[in-house]
Amino acid sequence: MLIKRVVTAVVLLPLFVAALVYLPNRGWAALLLAILLIAAWEWCALAGFGRAARWIFAGTVVASCLGLLLAVRPATGAAMWVEYAIYWIAAAFWLLVVPAWLGGKWRVRSPAALGITGWVMLVPAWLALVQLQQTADELLMLMGIVWVADVAAYFVGRRFGRRKLAPEVSPGKTWEGVIGAGAAVALYYVLLRIILGPGEAPFLRPVGFLLFVVITVVSIEGDLFESWIKRQAGAKDSGNLLPGHGGVLDRVDALTSSMPLAALALLYIR
Repeated sequence: MLIKRVVTAVVLLPLFVAALVYLPNRGWAALLLAILLIAAWEWCALAGFGRAARWIFAGTVVASCLGLLLAVRPATGAAMWVEYAIYWIAAAFWLLVVPAWLGGKWRVRSPAALGITGWVMLVPAWLALVQLQQTADELLMLMGIVWVADVAAYFVGRRFGRRKLAPEVSPGKTWEGVIGAGAAVALYYVLLRIILGPGEAPFLRPVGFLLFVVITVVSIEGDLFESWIKRQAGAKDSGNLLPGHGGVLDRVDALTSSMPLAALALLYIR
C-alpha cells in the first residue's frame, strides 16, 4: 500500500503542480471543476444519495462554481463581498460546526443537511483555489503546508504513534502524528523565511506563522471530518480512483477545510 501511495504521488503531484503554475486561470478553474465533480460524486455515495439526488447535487455544485466565477471576477464592490461571504460561511462551518459535529459524534442522515454540508465543503474550496492561483507561487506555498503536515503526520504516526487522537473517528491518527505535523510545518515556515525572505509573500511575515498553525490544525480537522463521514457510511475510502490513496475526496479533504480560510486571511493581510 505504501509503494502504491508513493508511486501515485510521484506521478500525479508534478502534473498537478505544473497545471497550477502554467495553466491560465480559466484553464485551472476548469481542471479543478472536473476534479470537484469527481469529489462531489464520491460525497453523494457517502451521503447515500440516490441517482436523481446525485445529479441534482452535482448540477448544483457546477452551477454554483460557474456563478461564483462570474460574480467575483470584477474583484470590486459587491463582488468582493460575495467572495468574503463564501469564505466566512466556510470558516464558520470548519471552526464552529465541525468541532461540534465531531465532538458530539453526530450521525446525520438528512439528505438536505448532507447536501448543504457537501456544498460547503467543496464550493468554497474550489473558489479559494481558483482565486489564489492568480498568484501561483503563493498558492503552492500554502498547499505545501497541507502536504508537509500530511506526510509528517503519516510517517511520524506510523513510527512513534501510541496515543490515539480520535479513536472513534479515525483510529489510525495519533497525537504523535499531530506533533510531527506541527514540527514539520514550523520547519517549513522557517525554511521559506530563510530562502525567500519575509517580503516574498504576506504570510511569511511574523504574523503569518499564525496562519501556518491554523491551516495545519484545520487540515487535520478536514481529514478527521471526512473519516467520520466515511465511518457513518461504512466505507474505508471515498472511492478507488487513486491507487494507495482511495478516492479524490480522500486526497482533497484537508484542502477543502484549509484553503477557504487561507484565502480569507489573505484578503485581510495583503
